[in-house]
Amino acid sequence: MMKATTIITAALLAIGNCNALSTPSPPMPTLIPGEVNAKLSYAKSSFPIVADDLLNRAKEVLSPQIEIGTKDDGKCLADDFEFVAAVVGPIGKQEYLDALGSFKLTDSFDIEQNFFGFTVDPLQTNRVWFFSRQVAKHIAPFMGAAPTDKELRLPPQLLHMDFNDDGLVKEFGFYTVDRRQGNTGGLGGAFGYFYGVGKPLPIRECQPYKPSFRFRMLNMLGSLGKKLSKKKE
Repeated sequence: MMKATTIITAALLAIGNCNALSTPSPPMPTLIPGEVNAKLSYAKSSFPIVADDLLNRAKEVLSPQIEIGTKDDGKCLADDFEFVAAVVGPIGKQEYLDALGSFKLTDSFDIEQNFFGFTVDPLQTNRVWFFSRQVAKHIAPFMGAAPTDKELRLPPQLLHMDFNDDGLVKEFGFYTVDRRQGNTGGLGGAFGYFYGVGKPLPIRECQPYKPSFRFRMLNMLGSLGKKLSKKKE
């Protein structure tokens, strides 16, 4: 049988834990040092499309009915539209549409875009940023590769769209933000699909990242210098 003091101690501890859980945490500051006041920036913006409406417009352009110009004959794209990515572009409107028309990923892959994190840039209020974590199953022939039902997981990508005053897309682009994730060698966009099915293009930009010889030598010299300095100590 438990001693009375043990029971009382356990009860007091339980009450103390409950009180600790019920004690509200101190309020977090609205803005941390260095953070942009987005609401204030939006309010001061001279761009005619307000932030919430621009987010809705971006999602409309991404919809299956439009797909950034590939399903609406480019009607959502401005005449001066440019596509730009890490190593491709800038290329103009017609070249962009022709390039995507030459191979259609959705014919060969069942793709989940997994978009998230939509936000209007408070320092460039005609730009919408968002992320994608694409997952795709290879279901039909692609660039000579037979379908295998292999699941491709592309690395996280950060995308952006710039709009003009009429809500047309002026610029679209994306960049890989974590090359260590996924199974396409850290490659995003079409390059990731080529690599994922075993058909990488024979150029350096379409290969997984590899440090240059000079960079490797600099790292080696840096490591050697650290070892020598430790021995002197």
